Amino acid sequence: MIVRPTRADFQDTQALMSSRIVTVPNMLTVFRMVLIPVFVTFVFYQRFLLALAAFVVAGITDGLDGLLARRFDQRSQLGTILDPIADKLMLVTAFVVLSMRSVFPQPLPSHLPIPFWVTIAVISRDVFIVVGAAAINIMTGFRGFRPSWLGKLNTTVQIIAIGIIMFAASVPYGTGYYLPTLYATVFALALLSGAHYVFFASRLLNEDRNPSPEDPRET
Repeated sequence: MIVRPTRADFQDTQALMSSRIVTVPNMLTVFRMVLIPVFVTFVFYQRFLLALAAFVVAGITDGLDGLLARRFDQRSQLGTILDPIADKLMLVTAFVVLSMRSVFPQPLPSHLPIPFWVTIAVISRDVFIVVGAAAINIMTGFRGFRPSWLGKLNTTVQIIAIGIIMFAASVPYGTGYYLPTLYATVFALALLSGAHYVFFASRLLNEDRNPSPEDPRET
């Protein structure tokens, strides 16, 4: 016999998640946010390997907090909000800081800093998605946004790109052979994943405006 969860069970689960604040995953997320000014400080003092180490530690805590939350059932509503914010803050900060000429040694290494058009594409995509998600939530009440495989690929490539760029700043030899390709890849994925989001959002809005007779939201 299959026992289906009742609305009261769902509300109890939501209340439990809402009441969880001080958990190990949340503490790791906060620690990741604390690493952002540490990362920026290392970059401004041109300690790029130390900045890379801080960036790697932040990445490890990102994977670890999700693993612990699932393994020990420590998921929380606060964590679902803070985790993506911490990720985006670190990435956006890294792109902005590494787009400044003043943080690199003189004379500038070849193809550094990050071109402005790459940073604009990265930031614009994230801002567009956040604003679009908020608008859809207001118009339709839909909240179930999940990152697509293209969005995950985009984030993964951005993380790898930041690591490679900081390594290039430390060892500025042969950067002309790989940095232009890296910049083009980051730019293209930002555009493609943004366009994919536009397609998904448009389809969602069309379904909301023209629900089918079998649409479960209408029953």
